[in-house]
Formats: sequence, C-alpha cells, structure tokens
Amino acid sequence: MYRYSWALAALGAISPAVVFASPLASRGPGYISHPNRLSGVKEAFQRSWNGYYKYAFPNDSLKPISMGYDNDRNGWGASAVDALSTALVMENDVVVKQIVEHIKTIDFNHTVVGGESVSLFETTIRYLGGMVSAYDFLTGPSKGLIDADSVQAILDQAVNLAELLSVAFTTPSGVPINDLTFNGPNGPVTSDESTNGIATIGTLILEWTRVSDLTGNDKYANLTRTGENYLLNVKNPDVGEPYPGLIGTNVNIQDGTFADGSGGWNGGTDSFYEYLIKMYIYDSERFAVFKDRWVAAIDSSIKYLASHPSSRPDVTFLAAYNGKGESNLNFVSSHLACFDGGNIILGGLTLNNKDYVDFGLKLVEGCHDTYLGTVTGIGPESFRWQDSKLGNLTNNGPAPGGQADFYAKNGYWITSSAYILRPEVMESYYYAYRATGDTKYQEWAWDAFLNINKTCSAGVGFSGVTNVNAANGGAFYDSQESFWFAEVLKYSYLIQAGDAPYQVSAVHRNEWVFNTEAHPVRVAGRPI
Repeated sequence: MYRYSWALAALGAISPAVVFASPLASRGPGYISHPNRLSGVKEAFQRSWNGYYKYAFPNDSLKPISMGYDNDRNGWGASAVDALSTALVMENDVVVKQIVEHIKTIDFNHTVVGGESVSLFETTIRYLGGMVSAYDFLTGPSKGLIDADSVQAILDQAVNLAELLSVAFTTPSGVPINDLTFNGPNGPVTSDESTNGIATIGTLILEWTRVSDLTGNDKYANLTRTGENYLLNVKNPDVGEPYPGLIGTNVNIQDGTFADGSGGWNGGTDSFYEYLIKMYIYDSERFAVFKDRWVAAIDSSIKYLASHPSSRPDVTFLAAYNGKGESNLNFVSSHLACFDGGNIILGGLTLNNKDYVDFGLKLVEGCHDTYLGTVTGIGPESFRWQDSKLGNLTNNGPAPGGQADFYAKNGYWITSSAYILRPEVMESYYYAYRATGDTKYQEWAWDAFLNINKTCSAGVGFSGVTNVNAANGGAFYDSQESFWFAEVLKYSYLIQAGDAPYQVSAVHRNEWVFNTEAHPVRVAGRPI
C-alpha cells in the first residue's frame, strides 16, 4: 500500500493551455483545454484500469490494497462496462477493445453468486447505460474503431439484458420492483417488495427508451413510462406531493399511490428530478410534460427548500423535507445531492432561464465550500447546518459542541466523514464551466482531482477513505467503485478538454445527454 504524489499541480505553469473557440462562440462561451491536466487524468484512468484488469477483471470491482476483487454488481464486470464510455472519450483504443471483447462474452442469464439480489436501478444505469452509450459512440464519433459485428453484439447484449430485467414490471400497477433474483430454473424473479422509491422508478426511462429507439421496439420505453406516470401524476397529492413538483419517496407497487411525503434532492429521490429535464433534452416532443414537472420542482425547491446556514448566510444548500411546512424541513444534505447545482444549470441553459442558471451556480459554490472546509480538501458523505431564518424550531438545532468551531467557519458540520470516490461535486463543476466558460471551475475541479489523487491513491488503484477531515483521509476502505471510472474520471477529463460533439452545449445544441452514471447517450433524432 502506498500513495502517489506526482507533481501535477506544477504542470499548469509548464505546459500552456489551448484555447478552443466554440463554433458558436458569438452565442456561447469559448473553452480552454489543458493538455497537461488531461494527461494527468489519463494517467489516473490507466493506473486504475491496469490494477483492475490484472487483479479483478472480469469481476465487478477492484480491491486495490489487497489486490483482490468484489462482485458487488452481479459479477458481470461492472467496472469494465462502466469504464467503456470514458475510454472512448479518452480515445484509449486498447482499453476500448478489451472491454468490447468482454461485453460479447457476458452471460446475463446468471449472476456470479447464486441468489444474490440484482438491482434494476443499478443494473440499468451501469450496464444498460454503458452499453447503449458505447453503441452510440461506436456508430457515431468512434465509428470504425470496432468491427460492425462486435458493435451489433453490444446492442444485442443490451436487448438481452433488458428482456431479462423486464420481469420487474410485471406488477399490478406497472410500478417496477427493484430487487430481482437470477439463476433460478425459470429465469429472473422478483422479490416481494411492496414499495419502490422514486429514484429507482424514475431513473430508468432514458436508458430503456434509448434501447427502444435503437431497436424500433417500443416495449422497453413503454414499460418504464408506465411506472413514471405515477410520479408525474400523483394519485394522492395530499400525501405524495407536499410542494408542487416535489414528491415523496416511496410508491406502493400495488396501486401506484405514494406511501409518504418525505423527499428532497438526496439519495433515494435525487435522479428522478435529474431525468425530468434530461428526458426533455432527449426528445422535447415526446417528453414535454417532463419539462413542466421539472420546472415545478425547481420553482418549489427555490421557494421552499433553499436554505442559508446561520454561521454562513452567504452559502446556499437545499433542505430535505418530511412533509409540508417549515417545521418539517430537514437541514441535511450529502455529496450525492451535490449534483443538484449542475442539473439546475443544465435546465436553465435548456430553457434559457438565467435565474435557474444563477441559482444552480450558488448551489455549486455551496458544495465547493464543503471541499474547502476539510483537512483533505474533499467533501464529506453527509452534512448538516442550522438555517439562518427559522429560529429555534425543534428541527433547527445548533451544531454539536465538538463541531461548533468548524460550523462557525464553514457553514456546515459533518455527519458522515467518508468519501467513497463519489463524482457529484466534480459533475456540477463541469456543468458550471460549460455554462459560463469561467475557468475558476476548471481550477476547482483540478484542485479536487489533485486532492483525491493525493488522498485516495492506494495500492494498485484508488480507494474510498473513512474520514475526509483527518490526515490522509483516515483509513482506506480497500474498494474502487465502478463509478470511479464512469463518472469521476470522465468529468475530471471533460472539464479540462476542448469542445466535442458530446460535450454539454451552452447554446441549446446538445447532441448528447448524460445518464446518471455519466454515460453519454445520443439525443433522439440527431444525425450520426
């Protein structure tokens, strides 16, 4: 076990940046490419891949310190499939070809460990999303890199996987069951869950619709749209929609009604809101109502959930809620939730709404502050604050004594100090930069990348750490999650790169849209 301490921070002064004028520069920002930084991110990708390929492939994820592996995502090679779109963006042809050969051999009918639970949500965003993204790249900007039969095999595997997962939707309401069991004599079967969450219902439609559009078979899109409709048209709004557009978390599988009115932008609800605007970008005609619901959710978030810490009223976070009213607000957020600024920026660009962009930028700054406050320069898994305006309500208590000074300085206190290689802050930096062209976001991203490299480099790859507010991150978890490849390294790369067709556009010309795992998917109807 050892840490890398290469001096990438100094390279910016040695290797000049390259300025790319946008083809639409008169109507949008220009962008600056930093070749030295791109090389640094490529090095981190290659190091992570080499460790995975030697010690873990074709299993799911690398244990970089013990040089072993986990099969935490069905044993189908999650890190390989998740890494493919990043390898394509980086033009790492050797790794692309290794992964494509692997995808052709996956037996999606069986999991490695018999009887383990297969998550419809996780399998969709990682495997299905990774494969349709690869197909779009290999029939588009990377066409000719892989032979046509192998490219077709990727789509065939995506269809095969969708067919197997389709059992999840065989419920009385059409609301899917998330947890499935494979390896049985009659194929996959569902668990006996009575509810499912809005993120695990509402974060399927992009990938499954893309499979339908690529195959001409509407079955897959229709399956996901049925469950989604219960989220767009709440049957019991007195319980399930405390604020216009902001809904509860759990939906009854039997009839599609809501079981609660708790929610926000944290895990379990987050990517439902993310996909509303992304589906509108994907196809503004078919998914016009998704835009309307996203607008309602954002307007309510700004009106009811925006909060400023008592010690730092200049900082903006979004609260969670346990029903309607100030007494039901919960002043807690997370690294996961820090995608919110980027999503609101994207929607603001799409709808030409400067107020949304500006509010998203404030949220990005708040999440940047969570990185600035810790010893490692990396933000924590979860944190809390005391709202500056609500007064002494029971849900608005002060910081615990041991963190009072920390809160006074930083505007939050830590409730979970872990960092497990999450991407959301880097993701929002990316959208902020693409919206504005302001190079400070590139600097924030580079600082974050250097801090992650310094703290999380471990053994033959990278590992999550236990305490971002302790020297060296406390201890290692010995786990390199697949989204390290798909998201952290991709966003770290793209924000330092020049323009490309798959980059987010600030001028309403998006040709691609990123799924929640950062796999770029070609927008419907755009020519290859």
